[in-house]
Amino acid sequence: MKLFFLKALLFLMFLTFFSCDTKKTKPESKPYKAGVILSFDDAYVDEWAEADAALKKYGWKATFNVCRIDSIGAPEIKTLLKMQKEGHEIAGHGYHHYNAVKFVKQYGIDAYMQQEINPMIVSMKKKSFKVTSFAYPYGERSDELDKALSSKFKIIRGRAFGGEIPEKQDSYFNNSKIVFAFDIDNSHIHFSIPYVLELLDYAKKNNKILLLCGHKPVKNVTENYQTKIETLEFICKYMKANDLKFYTLSDLDELLPQK
Repeated sequence: MKLFFLKALLFLMFLTFFSCDTKKTKPESKPYKAGVILSFDDAYVDEWAEADAALKKYGWKATFNVCRIDSIGAPEIKTLLKMQKEGHEIAGHGYHHYNAVKFVKQYGIDAYMQQEINPMIVSMKKKSFKVTSFAYPYGERSDELDKALSSKFKIIRGRAFGGEIPEKQDSYFNNSKIVFAFDIDNSHIHFSIPYVLELLDYAKKNNKILLLCGHKPVKNVTENYQTKIETLEFICKYMKANDLKFYTLSDLDELLPQK
């Protein structure tokens, strides 16, 4: 009988130890407020500055993913540094703006890092940009690329190409460093103000962070890869009216689960 009780006691001690150990190693997410990340790709610095001037009244902040950094003129670099100082994020978008998936398929991952990523990081650092996030050109990515870039960047952004119902959309932060943004350029096949409103409503009601991306902010759309200032105004007004928070891509790093 004593042997039975001893075995039972040892078994209970094992269960307690295992339970405590599991709790210690399980990553925990930090609580956060519902909000939106507005991000813009390429190098439309003048248009970004115009959008910034129009949207300052909403207390907005955005992430500007810059490519071809060494082709940008000194006045535009000065503008980007000013925007960074005011709380916007300047992130990476490739040194040459290569399609990462196509480039790696032809030349390999090492060549991609040497030609597209490393020179971009070096040049942006020399120009005093604090680059911790990266957005894939054309939104195309792979697991191999994600793994290679994970040591270089805290947050990596692709694109959510579909127009699924909000609960099936990939464009919400999901406690991962690999995130996806919904395209709000007027030329995007799934874009419409009613659909963006659905995405915003879902973020508000379910305490989510919605990721959106565009390229060149304009008053009147004349070609592809343009986002209407009117659309950005609509989003900012909704956010202010519904107490949603403006996030940058780099803000997400602070919300990732504890390891």
